[in-house]
Amino acid sequence: MSALPERGESRRAANARKRISRRPSRLGLVAGATLKPDRVREPDAGFPGLLKRARQRAEQADDLKSFVEVLLTLDGHVPADVQLRALSAPEEAALAALCGLSWRGDAPAVPDTDDAGEPVFLGEIALATSGRIVLRVPSQAPLKADGLVGGVRRVPWTRATLDAYREQLRRADARVTETVADCRRWLAEQGPQGRDDLLEQAKEAALRTAPFVLYQQGRQYTNFRDHNTLTGKTLWPGHPDCALSSLQGLPLELWSDHDAQLLVCLTLLIRSAGPGRVEEANGTQLTLDHVAHMLERIRLGYNAALGREQVPPAAAATVADLNELALSLRAHRAEVGRGAQLYREIHGALMHKIEKVARPYADAARAREDAAVARLTSRLPLTGDTLQELGDALAADPGWLLAPHGDFGTGLESLVYESAAAATEAFEADFAMSRGMRSLPDLISALRDNRWAEICDWEITRFFCCVVPDPSAARHFGGSTAALADAAWAMSSRMQYNSWHFIAGNLPKGPEVIERDHFVPPTIPDVAFYSDQHHHGHVNNNVRFSIRSPQSVEVDGRRFNGFVDLRLLRCDGRPFDEQDLLAAHRVSAFTARATGLVAELAAAGEQVEVTAFDSPWHWSAVTGGEAPASRAS
Repeated sequence: MSALPERGESRRAANARKRISRRPSRLGLVAGATLKPDRVREPDAGFPGLLKRARQRAEQADDLKSFVEVLLTLDGHVPADVQLRALSAPEEAALAALCGLSWRGDAPAVPDTDDAGEPVFLGEIALATSGRIVLRVPSQAPLKADGLVGGVRRVPWTRATLDAYREQLRRADARVTETVADCRRWLAEQGPQGRDDLLEQAKEAALRTAPFVLYQQGRQYTNFRDHNTLTGKTLWPGHPDCALSSLQGLPLELWSDHDAQLLVCLTLLIRSAGPGRVEEANGTQLTLDHVAHMLERIRLGYNAALGREQVPPAAAATVADLNELALSLRAHRAEVGRGAQLYREIHGALMHKIEKVARPYADAARAREDAAVARLTSRLPLTGDTLQELGDALAADPGWLLAPHGDFGTGLESLVYESAAAATEAFEADFAMSRGMRSLPDLISALRDNRWAEICDWEITRFFCCVVPDPSAARHFGGSTAALADAAWAMSSRMQYNSWHFIAGNLPKGPEVIERDHFVPPTIPDVAFYSDQHHHGHVNNNVRFSIRSPQSVEVDGRRFNGFVDLRLLRCDGRPFDEQDLLAAHRVSAFTARATGLVAELAAAGEQVEVTAFDSPWHWSAVTGGEAPASRAS
């Protein structure tokens, strides 16, 4: 609903209108007037509960290594590799010496406990409330209990353990010394203006991507919930508490070693694929050797997709050589994407993302597509055996998208709904949803007059999202269809916000766009595991396993990335997999193609507007009834 008064509406009337609930089960009632919430979230819902359960499960392990492996994966919820790369140098050395575990693959053999000798030091290992494993090593104070889950496990160190630890730590110290010197040399070569430009680039990347948490040994850099040290939702660009802003204009010799490595590593990540690459370091140490490890993994994936050694390895793990590798990866990324599907795997518990190259489209994906096509051809005036063929039929006769169809005012609305409904059914999802813009003619008019500020000022109600739950999903909401309708509308509202949040990222970078809060629009799909941990909406609405498939649409000659997308959600059960993602991406491409065709018609002067998919619509579609007249919005 617009924040501005309607024409002829008094401010008092406008404020009263804004206080009316938009929740489907309370349409027309004053918002926030209930005596108690419909649902009260458990105190340990989401991440705290997961940590508690993982810690309890670890206690059942037979030995120290098994105990640690449960904590590393949070009992199967994240890859162990992520947690191993979150350890500081002393912690990494200690875990290698104690358990033989290391992401580097060079951990020493652990002596047999029967031959290990008497303990000479009693260390500690625990799970922190951040989800990280923390260890007490020699010369370190005891771990602070207030930041731990379930207390510490005391770990005896033998003389052999100490010797292995000292050797691992010696290697780590040598790496850090060499890396810091290399980073400082490279930054010195950039000059004062060059360093300031890199700081601006890093701040912009932090501002335009999802929140992240990075580590430099024991120091945390984050713009997520904890005490923020980077630009983001809390700290504006230039804020004195932002570690990057505080370095601008400062002589390099006054920079800390941590800050020098931070900027170099952020620069390498951004140069390899843009700001989104930073999220792939989420929850880990951000050092040169960690970046080298990530870029080499990506290089191997790209070359496998290209079928040849197109991207050579870095000659050495130096800043200069890794910079060449980062630039080469970015130069070949589009070519890789044309021959294979790039996507991201998201591990929600630690908000960690991993770019992957999908395997070929196979029988499992075709079965999903066939099921979607069967439903679409039974309900839309289209024929074909594949989604590509349906799109071709649509392109041959797009005019019906502007006319009423079925229960909808336009064929486009009918197609959006049926595509989402087909996805819910074909993918055995609890929810499917598809978002877009309500008035393409309004967008085209604004684009032709370069009215960038006006577009940036549009409210989220300029956008829509059609959410189609499976009726059986009510079991996740106490068996209540009313609660299911409320959940669907909550998702719809959030997706409207996402459309609003992305659109400015497609506009020319003038002052009004730069000042407007926005993220870089997504361009590749993702599959997420255990996302019901941190985001309050995800926790409340059981968003556990999901697929997001964003698509670009050309509107009057301008390409809008992330203009539409399809999302699939399962609240429990089996996670979605790579083949599910590939098939879902074809469903979203079909919807995007329809949107593009309507954009072409609108550019030619046709008038069309999406009026469905508001709160009353979701109530009616989910519950099968009409909202009482006295409560209609």
